[in-house]
This record gives sequence, C-alpha cells and structure tokens, in this order.
Amino acid sequence: MGTDDGLIQITGDGGQSWTKYEKFPGVPEMTYVSRLAASQHDANVVYAAFDRHKNEDFKPYLLRSGDAGKTWTSIAGNLPENGTVLSIAEDTVNPTLLFVGTEFGAFFTIDGGAHWVQLKGGLPTIAVRDMVMQTRESDLVIATFGRGFYVLDDISALRKTKAESLEQGAALFPVRDSLLYIERHPLGGPKKGYQGDAFYTAENPPYGAVFTAYLKEKLKTKKEKRQEAEKEAAKKNQTLAYPTNDELRAEAEETKPEVYFVVYDESGAAIRRVDGSTDAGFQRVAWDLRYPAPSLHEHMEEGEDFPAAGSKGPLVISGNYSVRMFQKVDGAIAELGGAQNFKVALDGTGAVSAADRAAQEEFQRKVARLYRAVSGGVHTGEEVETRLKEIRKALRETPAAEKQLAAAADSIEQRDREILRMLRGDTELQKRNEPVPSSINERVNTILEGERFSLAKPTQTHVDDYNVAAGEFGELLGKLHGLVEVDLVKLEKDIEAAGAPWTPGRVPEWKDK
Repeated sequence: MGTDDGLIQITGDGGQSWTKYEKFPGVPEMTYVSRLAASQHDANVVYAAFDRHKNEDFKPYLLRSGDAGKTWTSIAGNLPENGTVLSIAEDTVNPTLLFVGTEFGAFFTIDGGAHWVQLKGGLPTIAVRDMVMQTRESDLVIATFGRGFYVLDDISALRKTKAESLEQGAALFPVRDSLLYIERHPLGGPKKGYQGDAFYTAENPPYGAVFTAYLKEKLKTKKEKRQEAEKEAAKKNQTLAYPTNDELRAEAEETKPEVYFVVYDESGAAIRRVDGSTDAGFQRVAWDLRYPAPSLHEHMEEGEDFPAAGSKGPLVISGNYSVRMFQKVDGAIAELGGAQNFKVALDGTGAVSAADRAAQEEFQRKVARLYRAVSGGVHTGEEVETRLKEIRKALRETPAAEKQLAAAADSIEQRDREILRMLRGDTELQKRNEPVPSSINERVNTILEGERFSLAKPTQTHVDDYNVAAGEFGELLGKLHGLVEVDLVKLEKDIEAAGAPWTPGRVPEWKDK
C-alpha cells in the first residue's frame, strides 16, 4: 500500500499487521507514491513509482524490490528526465519485459529496466494513467488522461526480443496463427454502416496474418543520404562539393528502396507479396489470407460500401504457411532474417468439410483466372475503339489513303463492337432499360459476388454460370486475338506506309533518304 506522504506499507497476514518502508534510494522523503505493482512471477518482487510534480520535480522515480520491500533499486534507466512515472505493467510471460506510463507517453524495456524504448505507433504524447495486460490475447491495454483508451495488439514479439537481435540489421519475429473467417460487411460501409457520424467507432485489429519486423536503420535513397551528409557538414561548418550532373540524374532515376514480405504455402510456392516500410524501428503489416486479385484496381473511394468484386483474390484454405522478409536496394534483392512458420485455421470447421473447402478454393481460383482474362478482353476491346478513333483522324488528314483504308477500319470497328457486346452486354439497349441476355462479364461478376464472402462449396448455379461463360469466352478470345494481332496491325502498317500522321499503338518508321 502506498500513501500520500511517501510511505509504503506491506502486510503478509491479510492486513492484520503492516511493515513500513520509508527510505528509498534516490527518492526524496515525503514523496507521493503514484503506483505499486506486485510481480506475477515472484512473490518477493514489487515495483513502486513516485510522483513529485507538485514539488516542481518531474524526474521519473521507478524502483524495484526483490526481497519483499526490504531493499530497493532504481530501474528508471534512460527514461526521459522530464516525465513522471504514473503506471506500471509487467508482462504475464516474460518477467524482464516491463511497461510504464509517464506524463509524456508509454515506454517498454526488455531487460528489466536497464534500457527503455518509447512506444509510439499512433499513441499521442499524453499522460498514460493506467496499463494492464490482457492475458489471453497478449494485448497491452492503456488508459490516458482525458478518457483516452488504446490497445497494443499482441506484444508477444517483444517477449522474444533480445538486445543482440536489435543490434542486427533486421529481424522478423514469430507469427501468431491466424483465423480464417468472413469479415462482417454491414450495409452502408464496413465501419459505421448507416449509423451516422455521431456513432463512435474505432479501428479493429487488421484481418489476417500479422507480420512483425524490425529494421535497425532506415533504407535511404541516394538523395536522402546526400542531404543527410550536407546537414552533418553544416553542423561542423564544412562545405561539401555540389553534386555532379551524373549524381543528380542518378538520384532522380533511382528506384526507391523496398522492404516486402513474401508468403509461401505448404509446398513452398510463393503466393503473395505484402509491402512493408523502409523506416527504422518496429513495423507491422497484415496479409488478408487471400491470393492476389485477378485484376488491378484503385483503392476504394471514401464512402464506398464494398470493394469491387474483382479487387480481391480468393481466400486460401486452412493449413501451414510461412513468410520471409526481403529488401530491394539498387536492384539487388536480399533476404532479411529467416522464415517464420504459422498456421491458418478455419473458423467453424465442423460446418465445412476439408473436401468442400478444397473444392471451393479450386473453383474460386478458376473463376479468378477467367475474370482476369475477361477483364483484360474488355479493356482490349475498348482500347481498340480508342485506337480506331485516332486512326480515322489520321486518315482524314491523308486523302490519298482514306478511300482505300477507311473500309478496313469500318470492318475492324464492326467486329470489335460485336466482341464487346458479347463480353460486356448490349450497352445501347441497357441504356433504354430493355431486357438483354447475360453477358460473359456479368456471369463472371455474379459468381465473384456470390463466392467472395463464402467459405462453403460452390453452388451448382455458379458452376453452371462458369461453364457457360468459359465456353463462350474461349470462342470469343480467338476472334479478339485475330482482330488485334492481325487485322489491326496490318491496318496500322498500311496507314504508316501511306504517310499518315502518327497514332497511338504503333512505332513510327523513318529512313534518311
């Protein structure tokens, strides 16, 4: 028990008798005891924090006793001089991993208090009044002045951190097993739905497998290195030579350094890349337990309810996976640290058999491959339309060739429209709300919409839709190849030979006669 006058009293008989301890090394007498915390690992270990801000003393006073309070040792270490200690938390697994809340933020130590590191990651510089460990999930929960509430998810990586590992260039920490399930998607958006701005929400932990890594130093670009050298030279009143033109060009054309993670399945095949940060310190990234998306999409717009059907790849099946961390600097790729293995477990395994999940994954990957091809076909057909518009402009500027080549352009345009009508539907009749047959693209998107939030075996309707779409697209794709690779190429060669103005999609020819 701590008192306002700086006394700590300890009882061993349930409060019938108390022993007072009045002197603590480095702590002035009559100092307010801000926090006491008994160790969960050793009955003789107790921590005490003191607060002297009312005496215009803002130093961090933090002590540890290993003999039930008879003697005390300061473990304030390198905590900032201006920051009263207000709260303490001891890890439930590693007794040398401690957390403290101060007037100006939170700190942790992996060596019992010899060295402290500030916890940031979005936590503001504010008084941290209370800290507690959530044992089951290994989360650190803290409360701040002004009713703030923060959660540091899964501190298990800090338990395994050693001082020597932080001296290495990089480290990838063990990955916690991940749960495979379908995320909730309420109407109106994934966060508040239609509850309105007054309805409070906070971010959930990221879905999927979370990777924790450490970089000792930031991976800097050539420009950043030069600017840093210039700043150091200025501090020493030195002048560096102005960079040469070649050096400035090299800076502008340099590919920026990258840090990324690659996920491998049980067979060792690489299935997904996840980008990381090149900044120094700890970082976390999450893999959403999906294969790559079948097509490239921009990020969701603000207020958009759901991502596009093809913007996410199919979910993986439960099983064993691994992850490796890499860096790419000046085009050279190097692995950072070793591989970390983890498991992906299916939620509600009793409802879905392993055979059904395997069938669903195989079907979703088939649909994703078809979607990728169909989406590319639609964009190719639309690109042909754009190129033909420019070709017609060029032919109008070449009267001698217009009469001969305009018919070929008309033929290509007509066949391209027929291909697009099969791929994306009859857009002209759709504008007039007339009923039209289902297009190939509509069938594939219908399957994706129904399957992307499912962990069950594919329905027969989806299987039938796939078979129809795949059969129709197989015939159409050959026509598209012939149209683009033969007919359009020949037309562009002919207009080039006729001396028509350049048009997008072809390389000009020239000879110095």
